[in-house]
Amino acid sequence: MSSERLRPLLIVEDDPALQKQLRWAFDQYEALTADDRESALAMVRRYQPPVVTMDLGLPPDPDSVSEGFRLIEEILAIEPDTKIIVLTGQNDRSNALRAVALGAYDFFAKPFEIDMLALMIARAYSLFDLQQENKRLQLMQQPDVFSGLLTRDPEMLRTCRMAEKVAGSDATILVLGESGTGKELIARGIHTASGRRKERFVAINCAAIPENLLESELFGYEKGAFTGAVKTTPGKIETANRGTLMLDEIGDLPHSLQAKLLRFLQERTIERIGGRQEIDVDVRIVCATHQDLKALIRQGQFREDLYYRLAEITVTLPPLRARPGDAALLAHAFVRRFAEEQKRGAMTLREDALRAVEAYPWPGNVRELENCIKRAVIMADGNQITRDDIGLTLPDAKEESRIDLRQSREDAEKRAVISALGRADGNILKAAEILGISRPTLYDLMHRFGIK
Repeated sequence: MSSERLRPLLIVEDDPALQKQLRWAFDQYEALTADDRESALAMVRRYQPPVVTMDLGLPPDPDSVSEGFRLIEEILAIEPDTKIIVLTGQNDRSNALRAVALGAYDFFAKPFEIDMLALMIARAYSLFDLQQENKRLQLMQQPDVFSGLLTRDPEMLRTCRMAEKVAGSDATILVLGESGTGKELIARGIHTASGRRKERFVAINCAAIPENLLESELFGYEKGAFTGAVKTTPGKIETANRGTLMLDEIGDLPHSLQAKLLRFLQERTIERIGGRQEIDVDVRIVCATHQDLKALIRQGQFREDLYYRLAEITVTLPPLRARPGDAALLAHAFVRRFAEEQKRGAMTLREDALRAVEAYPWPGNVRELENCIKRAVIMADGNQITRDDIGLTLPDAKEESRIDLRQSREDAEKRAVISALGRADGNILKAAEILGISRPTLYDLMHRFGIK
């Protein structure tokens, strides 16, 4: 007897005799059964069956097709690639065609020949496999846009999707976020997802270079332009030609250089220091800052016209403390990475360390967490990292008063689910055990809260 696991086939049928007949006829599959819409959705979430056979007439009103049509839409919302075969009566062709229009794979009229239905099911599996292989090949050809960014937070995921959408344009992008939130990772991801990915990505920190050197770093200089200029040197803008230039901490750009940068953004030409020749430059600009540029404008420290040139599209990164579950998720990943780098073998975070990671507000965001975990990996005595190894000073807990009890309960459930998934490093079974619920219940909660 083969130990290979059978492929799941979901049979949605409220007639027990027909349900039994179909299970017996398709024993070459892991035949799963459901007799109503809710149980069918639970099976789909739990097993992700590639193929579903279903009757349109389902409880609580088997004589109506409304539950069946609703189930088709909900299955495809959860698993868009699932192949749904609708089993209909002989005189129900109009509803069958409507089901196909909603996204069903095909329909089959009752009473049916088992051999013909088996052939249709086998073809549905073949098409599903072909589509999955096509997706896999497409992913292999596409660049890993945000390879260094790990998150399960819906807001951060929306930010990443937005960055991917705007990457194909040549619009100037302003990335806002606190220090350590991953602004350069987003900028590099935008470059990787753009048509400029084969050209250079050049980054310069406007706050790290003295004002008297920053102009020559940006625009370059001609030989003899000043003492020490022994050869002509292109600047960062020119070096990034046909690629992407990231201007980090743009809020610290000296006022004297803001006008020159504005002119470049308008004309797309530069002049090196000491030069007289205009040089055309084709470069994508991505800026980043942790500062409030509008406040700097009000204080007269930043040009308003430059701001609107830079902020054609604005991408805002949430701080780590506003991303529930991500601190634990990132902590697991950093432990694996640094344990391998430091040749410490397999290391794990103990429960008290995880609680400390989750409770700490991380003012330095992901960068602070990364440094903290690296230190803990180096300093830990054994293969388990404890709260003492983490060495965090936790703030006093403050309880929030909520008026809406139902919303408060839902928020608490969502935080608990996200936290458990983070602690379990994405393992569904372990997360369900942490929460003290079954896996189907956890899948239902994840679907309700939109957690993938």
